[in-house]
Amino acid sequence: MLTEIILLEKVENLGKMGETVKVKPGYARNYLLPQKKALRATKENVAYFEAQRQALEGLNAERRAEAEKVAKKIDGAKVIVIRQASEAGHLYGSVASRDISEAIAETCGVTINRSQVDMNAAFKAIGLFPVKISLHPEVKVEITLNIARSAEEAKTQEKTGKAVIVDYNADDRKAAEPAPQAEAAPAEAEDKAEEAAA
Repeated sequence: MLTEIILLEKVENLGKMGETVKVKPGYARNYLLPQKKALRATKENVAYFEAQRQALEGLNAERRAEAEKVAKKIDGAKVIVIRQASEAGHLYGSVASRDISEAIAETCGVTINRSQVDMNAAFKAIGLFPVKISLHPEVKVEITLNIARSAEEAKTQEKTGKAVIVDYNADDRKAAEPAPQAEAAPAEAEDKAEEAAA
């Protein structure tokens, strides 16, 4: 059974402010209602929303204007996070939304909430990654996250556009490979034996 709610702000893939939509009860109870993104669609709440509509729209416009100012400062920013990693580029640990929000604060001088960092899972390797930042339901920007083992490596990754993975074992593997001429030797010996028999 679905729960009917009134949206107090635009919600991605759901609707705009003021729309009445049906959602799963858990989504409403655990996310939309506690985050003050919606109200249950009761007669009292519908009347309250209509009475407060102008004030809510004004508040939403203010928040959007503030988000747009912040967006200008961080849109397209390149943020560096230095972490320890293996030779193959796997991090000892991970880079989560909190680390990204702290890096944005250091680089751009703008404080954003870690819940505004739009990511499905923590990063576990060095490299360059696009990260979406949701400053407001209607204002989204993208930054480039540069995870590296050192500042020098971060600069190299930025120039080349890809992760710097050093293969320290490449020389050892080349030494262990057999020489390419070894396979041709038996065939030559057979040819000489045939010539001698003729």
